[in-house]
Amino acid sequence: MHTQRPGRHELGQNFLIDRNVIDAFVGLVAATEGPIIEIGPGDGALTLPMRRLGRPLTGVEIDGRQARRLARRLGPPAEVVHADFLRHPLPATPHVLAGNLPFHQTTVMLRRILDAPGWTDAVLITQWEVARRRAGVGGASMMTAQWWPWFEFRLHQRVPSSAFRPRPGVDGGLLTATRRRLPLVQPRARGRYQDVVRRVFTGRGRGIAEILTAMPEMSRHQALQWTRRHGVAPSALPKVLVAEQWADLFLRHFPPARDAALPGRRRGLT
Repeated sequence: MHTQRPGRHELGQNFLIDRNVIDAFVGLVAATEGPIIEIGPGDGALTLPMRRLGRPLTGVEIDGRQARRLARRLGPPAEVVHADFLRHPLPATPHVLAGNLPFHQTTVMLRRILDAPGWTDAVLITQWEVARRRAGVGGASMMTAQWWPWFEFRLHQRVPSSAFRPRPGVDGGLLTATRRRLPLVQPRARGRYQDVVRRVFTGRGRGIAEILTAMPEMSRHQALQWTRRHGVAPSALPKVLVAEQWADLFLRHFPPARDAALPGRRRGLT
């Protein structure tokens, strides 16, 4: 019988032991299509049940001992690669990312994931507060707003700290990200769009209207007109805006050229 070994503290390893959480995770992966790349499979708590999906499965594990141990237990169509996910090349062809992310590396791993090409869906366990903010629950973070035109985020459930061994100091959250088939902003405008979001989030003012008015691209009249159009209070903070509102703000008031909007789309969303 296989005995689960404790995770290594320096690698932030907290292995899942809750069968209900594992089943929920694998169920979300099963609803996707294509090869699966698992981030940090560790002792295989998610790898082994995902292997039963019968799809190509590659685990990218930074701990050499864990990688060798798990590789001995797996067979086709699964394999384990000893590598650091942050540096491991990902395919440009469609695939699914899945993983219980090390809590101390959640943000850097999410940036790596969002910047990677090819993948269509990501099923992830992150720190609870990170999962909430990424999904826009209680207000979106700047990082979420910067990526919303290209990805949809959804929070599925809270994962109690008791579901892990060793037990972390905070709960986790089961989060999915899906690449939009029709992005709200052209991918080539990503840098300009993300800069606008950063400027709005870090801008000075007691609400969205004042923040926008302080930007050279918009007058106070335009800022108030935009908030009325979207039913946003002038005193609201940037975190309350949703994906479509961010896209409209960018395309309507910060277009770099006539081709900023996607073909066939109006420059503003109504």
